[in-house]
Amino acid sequence: MLETSARLLRLLSLLQAHREWSGAELADRLKVTTRTVRRDVDRLRELGYPVHSAPGTAGGYQLGPGAQLPPLLLDDDEAVAVAVGLRQAAGGGVEGIEETSVRALAKLEQVLPDRLRRRVGALSSFTVPMVGAFRGPTVDPEVLTELANACRDSHRLRFEYRDHQGAVSRRTAEPHRLVAAQRRWYLVAWDVDREDWRTFRADRITPTPPHGPRFAPRRPPAEDLAAYVREGVSTRAYAEKATVLLRVSAEEAAERLSPAAGTLEPVDEHSCLLHTGAGSLDIMTVHIAMLGVDFEVREPPELHDHIRTLRDRLARSLG
Repeated sequence: MLETSARLLRLLSLLQAHREWSGAELADRLKVTTRTVRRDVDRLRELGYPVHSAPGTAGGYQLGPGAQLPPLLLDDDEAVAVAVGLRQAAGGGVEGIEETSVRALAKLEQVLPDRLRRRVGALSSFTVPMVGAFRGPTVDPEVLTELANACRDSHRLRFEYRDHQGAVSRRTAEPHRLVAAQRRWYLVAWDVDREDWRTFRADRITPTPPHGPRFAPRRPPAEDLAAYVREGVSTRAYAEKATVLLRVSAEEAAERLSPAAGTLEPVDEHSCLLHTGAGSLDIMTVHIAMLGVDFEVREPPELHDHIRTLRDRLARSLG
């Protein structure tokens, strides 16, 4: 009986590799006959695992989605990764997910072996969360799921969108991907009415179903969508834009800047270009001055005047 149970767990582990196995391949891996493989597959099905099979030489076994969630098998690294992810999710970011994450984490830690519990415990004991820092608005998990499903199924999305000033507009878009950045979620989508790509804050979206029809996915606006969103929220979204040469390497500048503060372009080992944006040149002047590094404004020329004004004001304060 113990041998059979161990073999079932081994079979389940192979099926969870998300590939199709022939009966002969599974029999070879498990050192049993194909008839035993068929019996073991039937046992897994009785336990609630949806194991699909196709007859013939081109057929095989594959673990698919089912009507209920059966137990999962995780290797050591996967278990630690899930536990760490649940700890982070318990800190917020998605509305209402904190309590659910804590419950799931408690179930996982209850069955973790000692060696893995120590690894997770070390990460927890020696990591201090900044409670309340960068909290920002949270996203309704149902809205996030609806957006993800629309991306997956290539369904046009109808929704109301509230901009940063509170104005609400009705939008129809072809959703492409969700991007998570700094505890905020963004939807990259083709705006049907404006005939252009747009980046929408997920917490400002209110879906207005019914959605549809289906659409043929377009070529995305960039290969690196994370960089595309970063540029959008740090530069394109603002009325004032600037390019500044920083007298430090791109690596050092990245340590001083948050991803939402701008994008960096290496020049050489001692300098880089910062492309940034702000609501006004006054705000941008203070923002650049607070970086604490030598810099040179490349554009716009108007930024020079604002820097001179700040310089004179600071000089008068010392008098």
